[in-house]
Amino acid sequence: MGKSPLDELKRRRRQVEAGGGEERVRRQHEAGKLTARERLNHLFDPGTFTELDVFVMHRAAEFGLDRMEIPGDGVVSGYGTVEGRLVYAFAQDFTVLGGSLGEMHAAKICKVLDLAVKTGSPVVGLNDSGGARIQEGVAALNGYGEIFRRNTHASGVVPQISVILGPCAGGAVYSPALTDFVIMAGDTAHMFITGPQVIKAVTGEEVSLELLGGGVAHNEKSGVAHFLTANDGEAIRVARRLLAHLPSNNLEEAPLREAEEPADDAEDLRHVVPADPRRPYDVRRVIRAVVDGSEFLEVHAAYAQNAVVGYARLGGRAVAVLANQPLQQGGCLDIAASDKLARFVRVSDAFNLPLLTFVDTPGYLPGVAQEHGGIIRHGAKILYAYAEATVPKVTVILRKAYGGAYLAMCSRSLGADLVLAYPGAEIAVMGPEGAANIIFRKEIAESEDPTRARQEKIAEYRERFANPYQAAAMGYVDQVIDPRETRGLLRRALAAVRSKREGRPAKKHGNIPL
Repeated sequence: MGKSPLDELKRRRRQVEAGGGEERVRRQHEAGKLTARERLNHLFDPGTFTELDVFVMHRAAEFGLDRMEIPGDGVVSGYGTVEGRLVYAFAQDFTVLGGSLGEMHAAKICKVLDLAVKTGSPVVGLNDSGGARIQEGVAALNGYGEIFRRNTHASGVVPQISVILGPCAGGAVYSPALTDFVIMAGDTAHMFITGPQVIKAVTGEEVSLELLGGGVAHNEKSGVAHFLTANDGEAIRVARRLLAHLPSNNLEEAPLREAEEPADDAEDLRHVVPADPRRPYDVRRVIRAVVDGSEFLEVHAAYAQNAVVGYARLGGRAVAVLANQPLQQGGCLDIAASDKLARFVRVSDAFNLPLLTFVDTPGYLPGVAQEHGGIIRHGAKILYAYAEATVPKVTVILRKAYGGAYLAMCSRSLGADLVLAYPGAEIAVMGPEGAANIIFRKEIAESEDPTRARQEKIAEYRERFANPYQAAAMGYVDQVIDPRETRGLLRRALAAVRSKREGRPAKKHGNIPL
């Protein structure tokens, strides 16, 4: 008696679920990596993953592919829930022909992206692939193009998270680059357009795989990646944390949680920001003293550290937090920080997250390298992003807010709904030292004691102009507040503007400075 249809189904499923076989799975584990299905089990709530296209097979016949079985065509795709919400995902299977991408491999990913957009659900890509399947030629390249187009159309519609858990090279890197967030796992993840051997052949430069495209390189230098983790499991946990702060799509709000008082004492806020404008401090201490449970999921933590961005909750609601970091370059805005802030504003605005901005910056970073590197166009990105954003925008000026940087950091003129300032805030065209040198240059030069005269004029300028009260008198600052009241007033401010509606002129799209 022959096998029943159910027996045949079980056999085929076992064959696909075995991936590349025991030996390749063992090698995957020895490399410190999980298998594709193990990764998906870490991502989804237990027992909720449903696999799609289980029995998809490649259609290529060249170079011996017609004699090869490639289970699932090297990728596992489907859907499940993360903290009870529907999420779509795919996981490339490095044990199957190196996770290489061919025509049907790409088709499976495209189906997941299409379904995510149709259902208004986030999509997570778990990347671990040797790149395009060379044997399939242009069909593989076309597959990448189909994915890139869908990444672009899904942008700003549903959250897209890329988790790099192995190699990601050549054209493959552009799909993660088109998504909202990139997470890299330890020393197993690598991203590059051309590898070390090609670079050496073309330019003569010698560089290791890790220095060229490892997690540290892309988190600290290039800014391609937003998170660096120790291993696969931690990378996937970060993806889950990120999803918890994001709505399922651009028409919804992020999940509401129970409000939780900060672990840090509000009394500390009286002392966190030094009165001396030249003394540095860690702005994250201010953030943690204000947000729920003092929990702050920092994004791009290792890149452009003169700016801080990330997600938190205030009164149980998710908020996007942006701040200058006086610990690094005095909180100056430079090219990298401008890109970091602008992109974070835009992704947060796309997904309806209120923008909470903490300001302490002396201005844009001066220097020939910055000017020739395009600080004008890069710096303009922040102006564009904040002015374009329609979500609630609340700004707190902690200390210094000078010149163009004051404007850029979500000033009233760029559309801030409410602006608060600490009593020691200095809001001016430039710092008192520079302003005194210009305005009172003649008086200082003609005085009997120029040094003393200069200090007196600096003090005079600070008292008359570099304080929050002149800006408050003109309505540019709504409230000058006791730092200890920051959390309570921010909760009220966000509640007051939560239902805001703001239109824009009809147009195809704007032209953000690049």
